[in-house]
This record gives sequence, C-alpha cells and structure tokens, in this order.
Amino acid sequence: MKMFKQNALSLCVQASLLASFAGVSATAFAADDTAKEKVVGIEVIEVTARKRTENVKDVPISVSALTAKKLEVLGSSGMDVRALSAKSPSLLIESSFGRTFPRFYIRGLGNTDFDLLASQPVSLIYDDVVLENALTKGMPMFDIERVEVLRGPQGTLFGRNTTAGIIKVQSKKPTQDFDATLSASYGSFGSTDVRVAAGGGLSDTFSARVSFLQQDRDDWIDNKAPGFEQNDQLGGYGETAGRIQLLWEPNDDFSALLNYHFRDADADARVFRANIIKPGTNELVDDFDREVVYQDAALRNKQTIEMEGASLKLAYDIGRYTLTSVTGYESAEMFSVGDIDGGYGASFLDGYMGPGFIPFPSETGARMPDHSQITQEVRLSSNDLGKIDYQIGFFYFNEDLTINNLSFDTLGGGVQNGIAVQNMDTTAWALFASIDVELSEKMNLTAGIRYSDDERSWDGTLVESPFGAPSFSEDASVDDSQISGDISINYRWTDETNLYARIAKGYRSPSIQGRSLLFSESHTTADSETVKSIETGFKSTLAENTVRVDGSIFYYVVDDQQLTAVGGAGNVARLLNADKSVGYGFELDSEFWATENLVFGTSLSYNNTELQDDNISVAGCGGGCTITDPLNAEGLAIIDGNSLPQSPEWIGNLSARWTKEIADGELYVYTDWSYRSEVNFFLYESTEFKGDSLMEGGLRVGYEWFTDGTDYEVAIYARNILDEEQLTGAIDFNNLTGYVNEPRFFGIEFKASFY
Repeated sequence: MKMFKQNALSLCVQASLLASFAGVSATAFAADDTAKEKVVGIEVIEVTARKRTENVKDVPISVSALTAKKLEVLGSSGMDVRALSAKSPSLLIESSFGRTFPRFYIRGLGNTDFDLLASQPVSLIYDDVVLENALTKGMPMFDIERVEVLRGPQGTLFGRNTTAGIIKVQSKKPTQDFDATLSASYGSFGSTDVRVAAGGGLSDTFSARVSFLQQDRDDWIDNKAPGFEQNDQLGGYGETAGRIQLLWEPNDDFSALLNYHFRDADADARVFRANIIKPGTNELVDDFDREVVYQDAALRNKQTIEMEGASLKLAYDIGRYTLTSVTGYESAEMFSVGDIDGGYGASFLDGYMGPGFIPFPSETGARMPDHSQITQEVRLSSNDLGKIDYQIGFFYFNEDLTINNLSFDTLGGGVQNGIAVQNMDTTAWALFASIDVELSEKMNLTAGIRYSDDERSWDGTLVESPFGAPSFSEDASVDDSQISGDISINYRWTDETNLYARIAKGYRSPSIQGRSLLFSESHTTADSETVKSIETGFKSTLAENTVRVDGSIFYYVVDDQQLTAVGGAGNVARLLNADKSVGYGFELDSEFWATENLVFGTSLSYNNTELQDDNISVAGCGGGCTITDPLNAEGLAIIDGNSLPQSPEWIGNLSARWTKEIADGELYVYTDWSYRSEVNFFLYESTEFKGDSLMEGGLRVGYEWFTDGTDYEVAIYARNILDEEQLTGAIDFNNLTGYVNEPRFFGIEFKASFY
C-alpha cells in the first residue's frame, strides 16, 4: 500500500486498538446504573439518506434501515456482506470472487462482471466515504449502528454510479458516555468470531471508540482428484479488521471526527465445481457433495487482501448554516488465484480428467499491487431556516490502480505462464445543490441538481502470453459530463401516514475493459448509461404505533445500459451498451407488534426487467449448455427481451421475535426467512445456467440477563437451517461448472455489554 504500508505510524495506530481499550476512561466502569427498559412498539428510525439526520418516514425515497441488532443476527455465522442479500426489498448480493468482491443489485440493476476494473450501478457509502472499487466494498461490517438501503437513482447528493441505488453503512460513533461490548462465538467447521468494541470520553472535549473483529474458519472441503487427494483443503478463511475513531468537540459549534480502519484477510478464492449441473436441467447432479471437490489446482486456490484507510469529517456550525468537510483515503492490495475449470486433467490426456468432460485446464488469477483512492466533499447546509432549507456542495474523486491479470500452467505444476498489466486512473468532480420547500403545513417539495465530470485513462500491456503471442501495448481514455437530479413531493396525509412521489435521473460513468489482453488485442469501452425513474409510495405507522407499513411502486428506463459479456464461447470479456432496459415493480416493508412479546417483520418486492435492443447479441456458452435464445447468422445469442442477469422477480423476507421475561432476564426466540425467485446467470438464457428459487432460514435462541451496568447474552443459532443446496452462479466458457450457496451452520455465542 502507499499511505499506510507497514510503517511506524501504521503499526502504532493498529497497536492502539488494543491499548485504547484500557485507556478509554479510567473511571468508565463507574458509570451510573440505569434500569433496563423494554421498548414496545415501532421505534423511530433516523437515517441520513439526504445527508442530514431525519425520521425515515419524512424521507421521500424508498429506503430501508437494518438496525444493529438485526445485523448481529445476520452475521452470526461469520458471513460477509452477502448476508444482507434478500433481507431488504429488491436487494440481491452475490459474488463469484469469494469474500472479497461482492456484487450488489437493486431493482434488478447490477453488474455480473468480476474484473477489478468493473464498475457497479450500486454505490457503497461506508462512514460517509464512497468505496468505488468492488474490492473495497467487501470491507467487513462490525460495530455498526445501521445500514440504509436507498433504492432508485441517487444522482443529486451521491452522484455517479448510483443508477440503481446505494448501500449506506454507518458505524457506531464515539460519545462521552462509556460503553463496551465483547462477543465470542464458535460454530460449524471450527469457526470462531470474536468482536470487541469500546468507547467513551477521554476528556471533556475528546472521545474515542475502538472496534476489532477476528473471524476464522477451518478448511472443510476435501479434494479427491486422483493424485491430488487431501482432506480439508478448501473452504477456510481468516479475517482481521479494526477501526479507531477519535472525536474532538471543543465547543457546541465544531466537531472533528478521525476514522482509521484496516482489513487483513486470507481465504480461499471462490470454489468452482466442474460439471455439477445435469445437462438439460438446472439441477445439481445426483452425487453432488458440498464437502468434496475434484481439482488439480486446489493447493493454489488462495486469496489475500489488505486494506487500510482513513477519513476526517469536520463540521462547523456557523449559526444558520453548517459547513461540512469529509476527506477520505483508501488503499488496497490483493492477490487471488483459482481453479476456474473446477476439475482435474484434460480431454487430451488419455482420459485423465474429471469430474465429467474437461476440455482444457484453466487456472487464472489477479493481483492488485497498487491502489489508492482519494475523495473530498465540502457542503454547506442550512439549519432549519423555516419554510426553505437547502444544501450545496462540491465533490472530488481520484482513483489510481494497477492490475496484473495472470494465467498459470496447471499441468506444469502451476507455473505462471501469462501476465498482462493494466493501469487505470479515474478523476471525477461534481457540483450539487438541493432545496426543500414547505409548500404548506402538510406538503414539502424537494428538488436537486448535480453536474458531474468524469475522466478515465487506461493503458495495458501484454507482458507474457500463455499462447506465445507477441507482447503489445494499448491505451484508451473515456470522458463525459452529465447533469442528474431529482424532484419529489412529500405529503403528510394524516398524522400516521405520509405519501410521496419522486422523479429522478442518475448516471453511470463510462467504462473501460481490458481483461482480454491475455488472449488478444481487444480492450473495449462503454459509454455512460443514464436512468430515468418515477416512483410513488407511502410510509405509515398505525394502530397506536404497533404497525409500520411502507410501500412503493416504480418504473424506470435505462438508456445505453452498460453490460459485460463475460465467458461464453471464446471466453470473451467485452463491454457493450444496450439501447435500453425497462424495469417496474413494487416494494413493501412492514413491522407488526402482535403483542408486547411478539413482533413480526415482513418485506416483499416484485421486479420485472427487460433488455430492449433489436441488434444486441452475445456469445453463448462454451460447452454443454442448452441456449433457449434465438441465434443470429453468426451463431450469437439474441438477448433482446431477456430479463437482466441476477434479477429475481420476487424477493421476500419474514422474521419473528418472541420474548419472555424469566428471573432477571429475558428468553428470546428469533427466526428469519429470506426468499428469491429464479435468476438467469448470464445475459443469454439457457436451461442449465439458471438458478432455481432459493429460500434460506435462520434461527437464534438466547437468554439475556441484566445486572447493574452490564448486560449479558448467551445464544445458540443456525443459518440455512434446512441445508438448502442451490446454484448461485456458474462459469460458462468450458463446461457446466458452477458454485453453490453456503452450507448449514450451527453456533453458540456469548456477549457482554458494559455501560
């Protein structure tokens, strides 16, 4: 890394994560005793969807908030950010890259590309800093206050690459009040999860909070490839992450928050399995065993990532206005290599191959030796002026990265036999303004506009070809400027129900794809995509604050949608623009207190997406699949009319929590069930490369008891309790190779919270 490479400063800061626990406050444990009071009814949820703290009911955007308590439950098994998939309306998260590279989809819009240069139409904002590269979006979520899911274009306040929406993560911030939490769990596959957090005042003007995460899992997948047999060779990981925050508040008018964070992960890359799909169906083969693979490159299936970053948020209250500055720096290094064909041997080795037909071995990888991202935002916001409030701002973004695309000679023992080097520099800036006008006692109008300017320059060099091709170099650049914005109405129909309507435009900046350099001189580019969206909805709290129901209906059109044709015959990686895509649907999100001891949560969304381009076609699979799209004269699949990949029509979630007071504590039972309907894995449609509907359930049973200044909890839990086995993705250039969802998981956890 650049800024934080293991220098003295970095080591001191990381060491302070442990030292600070002892120094947060010498008298912290002498905090006042407070009675534990049970909250019954719908809690007021505050969000920062419009860069100011508001009641979610007053925000004219389709937004859901996942609280800290629910996030703890969902992450019980050590699952990464993908644990949020299908837990909120219209949200899907998947990855073909392992724990380090999540791909987000909202309302059917996303990007299935796994390249380190790939952009996504869903932006991740972590502690007010945008994480642009998909690699950085895998930052673990620990000691979190809430996660907000903003659906629909967010082009005014958040700008580029938000055509689908935003995931906004907010960690717990330092306060003058002391609190500390320690949790430890043990579960299936020798999994351990330890989390420690503590915060409080260091002086009358300084406060701090430190958080630490350590997750480990043993390898649990056996390799039975002839000549490469080894038990417990794959499936494990080790992950360390930490955060330290310092808050200085010298007076009521000024605050400065410094946030330093790091991540160090060592895991297996995604485990691909050759020929696990029955030809002519999308079912797993009869003898499929989740705990067994047959790979000749499993020994080298590894993935490491190091990330460090820091941000500084300054807020200055100057009476009628607040001036805010957010400066961020992120840096990452990564290496990953995997057995892409998912098997052993090859068809030309006198029958030594399996499982099933292996046309040729494929072992590839990627290295990111250099990455840095700098962001700067300055905004001026009015402070409840009355009938008119507004904010104006400036945003700057720069990312500089280097990627090495690698290939290896599996039959030669894994010797590297190909490398292509890519360099990308991205610079973007924007000006934005938003205004909120009180039209009447019941109606507010919000309008915003943003001007964005993007430039991207790229160069690539084939250093060594696995096929002996001569070296060459290429370069390319793309740039664009766009105006985006939104206008919305929020109407307080009754004291219990708000109605809203919103029209918005967003855009995704132009892209460059150069991964094919290993095979040919063929970088591709894609122009900016834009989306126009209209939605209307309601947000209500009913029945004496025991029922909450939020709903929305929406329609959008994406012009010049960026798509990536990945894999297929010839194993291409090609960017293209579709004429347009159309999507529409609805979302419902609710909570219901049946009694003071029983509460239900439900959500449901329907998304219909359709590609519309008479001239668009892509290469079909490289072997074994049954393409159901019509083919053109060149044998390419015509994808006009197809739904977008990884875009289920239905996503639903149901949760229930029952409690009973026993002695000095409370027994609880919590269960949650998530569902997504079938999905296509690729731009073209085929019988085999289609994921069936998937339902996964979780259960947690625990007991909480309370003493003076300390809360304790012990719980047993399970995820995917029915042990559903389902394809979640595939590799289509070689054979019927795929990968599956996480297995059933059991665990036990102890937690102590001090006040």
